[in-house]
Amino acid sequence: MGAFGTAVCVTAAAGIGGTGLGGAAGCLLRRDSDRMVSLLLSFAAGVMAAVVCADLLAEAMAQGRTALAAAGVLLGFGATGALNALLAVRPAGEDRLVLAGAVMAAAIALHNVPEGMVIGASFAAGERGGWLMAAVIGLHNVPEGMAVAVPLTAGGTGRRRAAALAALTGAPTVLGAALGYWMGTLGPRSSAAALSFASGAMLYVVFGELLPEAAGLWRSKVPALAAAAGVMAGMVISMG
Repeated sequence: MGAFGTAVCVTAAAGIGGTGLGGAAGCLLRRDSDRMVSLLLSFAAGVMAAVVCADLLAEAMAQGRTALAAAGVLLGFGATGALNALLAVRPAGEDRLVLAGAVMAAAIALHNVPEGMVIGASFAAGERGGWLMAAVIGLHNVPEGMAVAVPLTAGGTGRRRAAALAALTGAPTVLGAALGYWMGTLGPRSSAAALSFASGAMLYVVFGELLPEAAGLWRSKVPALAAAAGVMAGMVISMG
């Protein structure tokens, strides 16, 4: 199948499979599940932060491109933040839950492109890193799928349809993987740029989305402990 085909197939499994699994789980969740979702978000954030710093950025800087890596992180962080700001519509009220779910689906679908770049660029740098990032992003996509399915089902959308729509939000990850893989195979400079841009995008997801959302769902120190556990798990995974 080749390295590129492997990257695309693995990314599809992580993107579509992760959000689909989260969507299916979200269809079964009730309002009292906020604490569980908070812990999952926190743990996923910790794992992602550790893997980004110990794997992606380490690889980019190992190529002697420190300034390029720093610029790429800032660009990736800023671009992802700007994209999310354009889609930061938060409809309120019970009668607008379906619209809220649709907006969330659009936002997640678009920011899954840079997430796919993470996997593609990692596969271009080495197969082990690609599999690692696919696993991490697949884990991260589970709560994203929940975020789409929960308001849809609460607004009256059928469970199967809500889960299917959640899974579809992971499809753009494949496009990002193709772009990231292509950039990563152009040479050391392009590889460092792709890895650092993807790192910045992931850091925005961690610090701009996952951790604030987790804190809002459960005002406690326990989510912080889950995040610390995620960091340790991510370090073990990266160094293994």
